[in-house]
Amino acid sequence: MALFKIKNEETKTVSQLKIPRHVAIIMDGNGRWAKQRFMPRVAGHKAGMKTVKKVAIAASDLGIEVLTLYAFSTENWSRPNDEVNFLMQLPIDFFNDFVPELIKNNIRVEVMGDVAGLPKGTQDAVQRAIEQTAQGTGMILNFALNYGGQTEIVAAAKLLAQQVASGDLAAEEIDANRFASALQTSPLGDLATPDLMIRTSGELRLSNFLPYQSAYAELYFTNVLWPEYSGEDLIEAITSYTKRDRRFGGLNDESEKQ
Repeated sequence: MALFKIKNEETKTVSQLKIPRHVAIIMDGNGRWAKQRFMPRVAGHKAGMKTVKKVAIAASDLGIEVLTLYAFSTENWSRPNDEVNFLMQLPIDFFNDFVPELIKNNIRVEVMGDVAGLPKGTQDAVQRAIEQTAQGTGMILNFALNYGGQTEIVAAAKLLAQQVASGDLAAEEIDANRFASALQTSPLGDLATPDLMIRTSGELRLSNFLPYQSAYAELYFTNVLWPEYSGEDLIEAITSYTKRDRRFGGLNDESEKQ
């Protein structure tokens, strides 16, 4: 069993960790990383793309089943045109370069969000990556592209309302499971809800990322900027997750129930 170092703690083995099945990451801090180095913001995004590759492989090696990355939000369109254009080119460069390694590591690509609202070149790159990695049976690398959590919830409500209006669904049949089936994460089945939600760069908010699905996710915030994030940092987050008692509103310890 491979050993790894946890910051400020003794050497541990992977077998001592409780590996979350689904990890979601808000990849924040690219711009600040670039600013600290007197570089343009796009340089930070380019560095962040390299981090995605490292962290994806590290997550797969740890046995994580789904890694969902917040790559581009519906709110990001408000950024300067030059930056948005660069961000739209990133998936093209990323998938052209990284798909062979994803295939080698048995990783399957999935994408959620309003993909139809992306430039055609970006759409094509995304579709090729999904098709080329479709045979992967290992970790699912799930990108949230042109994604907004509130928009997703509204769309799900509209879909269910239309089904009720058409007579295909009775209003009393709508429950949490039915609602979840109308969300964009539904293809993930029992892996649709993240166990661990990580945000880099020190910001303490979810920024419209998986608001419904993360209702019981364990939250972990780190000051590390995304371009500097590493497999060791991921392990540190999972170490924190391992120490937590997930009760989902109930009581786990028999002494607490008495």
